[in-house]
Amino acid sequence: MAATTATIFTLPKLYKSTIPKPISFLSPKPTLSSSFSISSFKVQHPKRNVQQPLAYTTTSRISATISVGDKLPNSTLSYLDSSDELQTLSVSDLTSGKKVVLFAVPGAFTPTCSQKHLPGFVEKSKELKSKGVDTIACISVNDAFVMKAWKENLNISDEVLLLSDGNLEFTKAIGCELDLTDKPIGLGVRSRRYAMLVDDGVVKVLNLEEGGAFNVSSAEDILKAL
Repeated sequence: MAATTATIFTLPKLYKSTIPKPISFLSPKPTLSSSFSISSFKVQHPKRNVQQPLAYTTTSRISATISVGDKLPNSTLSYLDSSDELQTLSVSDLTSGKKVVLFAVPGAFTPTCSQKHLPGFVEKSKELKSKGVDTIACISVNDAFVMKAWKENLNISDEVLLLSDGNLEFTKAIGCELDLTDKPIGLGVRSRRYAMLVDDGVVKVLNLEEGGAFNVSSAEDILKAL
């Protein structure tokens, strides 16, 4: 499989003050490097109802090995059903003989993922399916319990299937790891943000973001490709 360009992510150094400083979400430039940040995190003061911003810093390099024309690796994903029973689903079963939209987010409950990326696919789900898409699935490196809680928090029903890749099996297989282990917020190793259109297991469209940026992987971007 073809290798995509490695990307460097940098954030400002942490402030030494005991009061966290705000994070800025910088729009990535069309170069080989970009900034990854999570914005709008606010922490409630335990005694006073005062919101204070959260800040962190890191540098990481990532690469991707999946590309258009490739067959997806047959990894196993999981989810909790309506009875809270753990179910597993192979990528092969998910995509075989079907047209599927797969998109990945760096983390459940994070701002861009919760406010824009996932809701956008929920909103456009009928339009996508009217154009021949059989299934829309969101993948995140979170456990199945977190993914179900996120689904319930956003009041999502069956528009989008939320799948856990908690052990990074699928994310590593396609080379889309996003190493955030030096961030004090505790994100660890997550998935790079992307959206892809898969037909019978073969990647037909791949919109791969620079880290956690949100520029080319929206539901609208996939609709344009259909």
